[in-house]
Amino acid sequence: MTAEPSPSTGLPRLLAAPPTTGAVGLTEHLRRHGRLSVRSDTLDEVGYSGLTGCGGARFPTAAKISAVLKADKRAVVVGNGCEGEPASHKDRLLLTAFPHLVLDGLAAAAALVRADQAHLVVPGGLDAWAAASDALAERRLAGLDPVKVQLHAAPEGYTASQDSALCQWLSGAPAKPRTVPPYPAVRGVGRRPTLVQNAETLAHLALIVRYGADWFRELGTEHAPGTTLATIGGAVPQPGVYEIEFGAPLAEVIAGAGGQVGPTQALLSGGYLGGWLAADVVSRLTCTPRDLSHAGGALGAGVLFVLPHGTCGLAETARVLRYMASQTAGQCGPCVRGLPALADAFSDLAAHGRDPRTRMRVEYLAEIVAGRGACHHPDGSANLAHSALRVFAGDVRQHETRGPCDASRRPGVLPLPAEPTAGA
Repeated sequence: MTAEPSPSTGLPRLLAAPPTTGAVGLTEHLRRHGRLSVRSDTLDEVGYSGLTGCGGARFPTAAKISAVLKADKRAVVVGNGCEGEPASHKDRLLLTAFPHLVLDGLAAAAALVRADQAHLVVPGGLDAWAAASDALAERRLAGLDPVKVQLHAAPEGYTASQDSALCQWLSGAPAKPRTVPPYPAVRGVGRRPTLVQNAETLAHLALIVRYGADWFRELGTEHAPGTTLATIGGAVPQPGVYEIEFGAPLAEVIAGAGGQVGPTQALLSGGYLGGWLAADVVSRLTCTPRDLSHAGGALGAGVLFVLPHGTCGLAETARVLRYMASQTAGQCGPCVRGLPALADAFSDLAAHGRDPRTRMRVEYLAEIVAGRGACHHPDGSANLAHSALRVFAGDVRQHETRGPCDASRRPGVLPLPAEPTAGA
């Protein structure tokens, strides 16, 4: 999708059409945007822009920067492009097609927190690594980055992309989330104050530094300004990464990917730590974090997956919960024991049914794992399970009274890197 220019300035938004061959090189990048210049009022501009993190938590970017500055020690900056969410492709697209935009944001972040160390963590595979490596070489020759950027291939595991887990890993420890506080802004890489920002957040930051907060706020709403990237998939004819305006009707966002292919059942919003939304609810929602959250979904990692007719939402949820149980850090009771038990119970509901006690066990396990881990991994899994029971309530009743539906035995449609067994 080609993003429209800003309505009054004509300046580019975040995502122009991805290049057909390779990444946008430095010469073309500078022709489009010019050189980056961080001024004394830049942090105020970032605050007024309303930019929030695009990795899932949606925490205000300026507040994160300010927290690092308050630590009053030499800081570290980390660009988080791990993209551990299997259904998301937005950060990989940015890093492979527009690496200089992300690296500009990393340079701006380093200048704002007065960092002397910078890291960029890219997703697995050669495409993002090659694009980022080539871009860094171009920038070194041009003398663009006062702080040298160290490039890393992302550690494996869903929870490894969490802020504190990345800081642990970059400090030489296993990539496991730790209990907070203290947050990375106070004690991160090498026990130093650390600013961790998602790759998309850095790209937005680079443009706000250049064009200002007023430009950023020309699109979106008062409480959700600007645009965001979303990976739209499932029952749409043109799946892919799209730049969407906050506040746009969710039905129009889906229509931008070609509309729904045939009748649909539900929408998975926010990825595998997000939630299901019923198809009839989608037509009444706008695409803002607040609206999606109030409806029981999430914006999260920017995933919108349209579940096609003829699939079983309970079986799809069971597959995801099995995967999430296999992706824990293995250090907290809710993840070590709770999530495998939840995945087993939900699998029983999807594949066997005929026992109302199974649904009650799912509800009980989802309640007791939430809010008790070192990170939000069990919380998101519990929310996914709760949302599935609510949105697919009719299927739950059918499974309880007549046994599992035929669709529950068909191959799954949600993207997963592997099919872990229950209790893994």
